Amino acid sequence: MKPERVILFFTGIIAVILLGAVLKLARGVFLPLVIAGLLYFLFAPIVKSMSDRKIPTPLSTTVVLLIFIGICVAGGLFLNTRIQAMIGAFPRYYERFETLFNTLINQFELSPVWWENFHLAPAIGEHLLALSGFLMGFLTNLILVVFFLVFLLLGAPYFDNKIDMALSPHNAARARTVTRSISRQISSYLFLQFLISAATGFLAWGIFAVVDLDFAITWGVLTFLLNFIPNLGSLIAAVPPILISLIQFYPVLGPTIFVGVGLLVIQQIIGNFLSPKVMGERLNLSPVVILISLLMWGWLWGVVGAILSVPITSSMKIIIDNIEPLKPLGVLMSSGQFTHKTRAKQENHNHS
Repeated sequence: MKPERVILFFTGIIAVILLGAVLKLARGVFLPLVIAGLLYFLFAPIVKSMSDRKIPTPLSTTVVLLIFIGICVAGGLFLNTRIQAMIGAFPRYYERFETLFNTLINQFELSPVWWENFHLAPAIGEHLLALSGFLMGFLTNLILVVFFLVFLLLGAPYFDNKIDMALSPHNAARARTVTRSISRQISSYLFLQFLISAATGFLAWGIFAVVDLDFAITWGVLTFLLNFIPNLGSLIAAVPPILISLIQFYPVLGPTIFVGVGLLVIQQIIGNFLSPKVMGERLNLSPVVILISLLMWGWLWGVVGAILSVPITSSMKIIIDNIEPLKPLGVLMSSGQFTHKTRAKQENHNHS
């Protein structure tokens, strides 16, 4: 191997490590910026559509942002209220949990030695308090997200003009085609992913409401958020409501079975049937890439990074797929499960 390539290889590794360190140390700035960038692809088509109808860009941007801020503030305050209620009800639930656990120990004649050294109550209480603080911190960081989003949306209608002024007519036309394709695909993916996650959360809430499960809306919102993490997210989201239903309704097991089976049916129908039909090849990512992305962004930015990991990686893959020199990297990131239509396109391209 040539010395230049060796130097380039190790320089790339060092650059990746330094980039990761910067993203982790400056998460307070980069995380709101990334969230604003993803929201931009959701809101930009709305702002552009309003601008095409002769509505001034500042006015359309203001309307969109006010609606977004209102939804976020109302949702954050509502969830914070529910979490405070959960903190207040935690001692009662923990007492019922200990009764249930002691019953199981006596029934199956298990040794309680390991349980005596495992202090679950303080750990759960600390996490509930931390979650409440996280929501209030989110409302604070919302200001920074909106700040970034304002500038992105205000410049959206003039992006094509900048390309025309910066490049030659031929290159400008080509750049506009690529950027429009990237923006359209990312916007479509994020919008569909939002709708699928919202439908999953709504149906899950319906199941919780049928059995009158405590904090049903809270578990529905949790299902909605964690549904952005494929496979693993839905599994994690199912644990709290099933456990709460077991504690709430014991010794009656019917509601717990109903909740568990209902969540399984929803995930099978939406995750294995509806989502692939609707999303098509927009989420054509290798499971290994999804796992690495989840670990990396989760390590960098915690729970929020884990939730954003797949949208970020999918957006990056869409960009890579639209840049000709980077297409081989996009193929390596994909799951390899191409449709017949994609294969036909590739064959036609090869023949031509």
